[in-house]
Amino acid sequence: MTAAPPRPRPRAAGAARSHAPRRPAPARQPVTGNALYSRRLKIGRLLLVLVLAVATLKLIAVQTVQAADLRAASARQSTTDIRLPAERGAISDRAGNLLAFSVEARALVTNPRLIASTKGAQAQSYAAEMATAVAQATGQNAAELFGLLTSDRGYVVLARLVEPDVATALRTRFKEIAEERREDRQYPAGTLAANVVGAASWNADERKLTGRIGLESSQDNALAGSDGLRVVDTAEGSNAVIPGSTRFERPATQGSDVQLTLDSDLQYTVQRALSDYVTRSGAKPTSSVVVLDAHTAEVLAMANAETFDPRDLTNASPEQLGNPAVQSPFEPGSVNKIVTMAAALEYGVAHPDDVLTVPGSIRVADRTIRDAWDHGTERYTLTGVLAKSSNVGTIMTAQKVGEERFADMLTLFGLGSRTGVGLPGESAGQVPARESWSGSTFGNLPIGQGLSVTTLQMAGMYQAVANDGVRIQPRIIASTTGADGVRVAPPAPDPVRVVSPETAQQLRTMLTAVTQDASGQRGTGPQAAVPGYQVAGKTGTAQQVDPACGCYSRSKHWITFAGMLPAQDPRYVIAIMLDAPATGTTAAPLFHDIATYLAQRERLPVTAAPPPIQTLVAP
Repeated sequence: MTAAPPRPRPRAAGAARSHAPRRPAPARQPVTGNALYSRRLKIGRLLLVLVLAVATLKLIAVQTVQAADLRAASARQSTTDIRLPAERGAISDRAGNLLAFSVEARALVTNPRLIASTKGAQAQSYAAEMATAVAQATGQNAAELFGLLTSDRGYVVLARLVEPDVATALRTRFKEIAEERREDRQYPAGTLAANVVGAASWNADERKLTGRIGLESSQDNALAGSDGLRVVDTAEGSNAVIPGSTRFERPATQGSDVQLTLDSDLQYTVQRALSDYVTRSGAKPTSSVVVLDAHTAEVLAMANAETFDPRDLTNASPEQLGNPAVQSPFEPGSVNKIVTMAAALEYGVAHPDDVLTVPGSIRVADRTIRDAWDHGTERYTLTGVLAKSSNVGTIMTAQKVGEERFADMLTLFGLGSRTGVGLPGESAGQVPARESWSGSTFGNLPIGQGLSVTTLQMAGMYQAVANDGVRIQPRIIASTTGADGVRVAPPAPDPVRVVSPETAQQLRTMLTAVTQDASGQRGTGPQAAVPGYQVAGKTGTAQQVDPACGCYSRSKHWITFAGMLPAQDPRYVIAIMLDAPATGTTAAPLFHDIATYLAQRERLPVTAAPPPIQTLVAP
């Protein structure tokens, strides 16, 4: 059994309370090293979290809100894009004679406000000195330059194009003058073939030469090349390039050189002959001449009566800047009669010696067609119908051919379609759609009315006859040569068989009768004849439309001539259009002048025997 704990003894009454001694409070223990480390670690962690939070917020702001501004500022301060300009390609003729090329140049610019602020009271005299120096170096007006230099402007151009050494000399003397790199387009031949070559001028926005008109425009992509780029480091607050700091470089690709089929000597001769003849005849400046190689259809000359200086476009009118030889269609008149004759021979409905009884007029639907001269019933051979240019006889022949076959022949000769020569603004001319023909249409088209062609299209028609019946698409670009030096010729055009070689030969023989001048057997164009050679060609006269009445004019005509030399082995095709010359003018003498020049220059073999006289009027 477990013993009970002892019970305390009761305190005696009156006995004093005894006080037991209190236990002393425990002494404060000193902080140990581990505790101190733990406390500091907590504080450090807290501070680190705060710092990281602030850094994270700043990083977010830099990478999002401020990113674009900071990148732009960084790029401005540390890197610079340097444009590496591509030199524009040259344009030359078939012999390599330069018609257009570029040289390096400078533009001189300055800040008049800066001059005024830095020179103070001396600004006026300093500006006068600068104006005089620039005027002497560039040939400009000193007073005009002084006006620019004293204007309240922050940027003025003192000279648009100067040679680099001139710019350096002026900059050395006047620190306020800055220079901008330019490219100066040179046209050493001046107005020669300007309507074909065109012009290029400085484009301030793109900081490069840009083609404005002509081949300079249509071939701009090839001529311009591609600019290069160099990215470099620059000193902060400066455009000074840090040596060896190139980050990226793409070299410029120089523009391609374009070689044309044009013959500069022939172009000059044709251009001058046309201009003189237009002046003498009173024709409009939209008159034009085209000379083709008979076998390749290369354009050897393309002249317009009015041209311009590509070095001074500001003084050229819109009419001067055009190229009427490919842009201005006209009614061809009787030169178009070879379509009717080609169809008649090709389909076998008529032959050169067939005799036609031709009355003075013929009725087609609601129209009466007459010849250009009054006559009673005549007996003309088919050759005579062509050589004397009988409208009545031509329509009689066309009726034998039929509308469908005639329409097909128009297409084969390329009428109503662009030639694709590669010149800007080329017109397709106009041929009424077959389904739109009225009853009288077939009284117009066979004699060259009611449709329109360009001088180049007209030349192309006769090129087909000269080339044994095969029409070749005319071309004026011989080749392009890139920066790699590789010369590339355009793809050869697909030939179009218009008529058989036999038909073409018959047509050429018939066309020689146009230039014969025999008693009683005279054609309409003996002035086109060249002594010692057989010439095949056709005269043409077409009435122009009088805008006042919407009817054919009695006084204004298109006068045409198209032909080839020599007739039986053609080398050249020449097409001429005179716009509204004086009444009685013929284009045959101009053809004679151009053909004579070609025969003499090329030393074409002379035919000793005179050409045979063909029968035009049957007994």
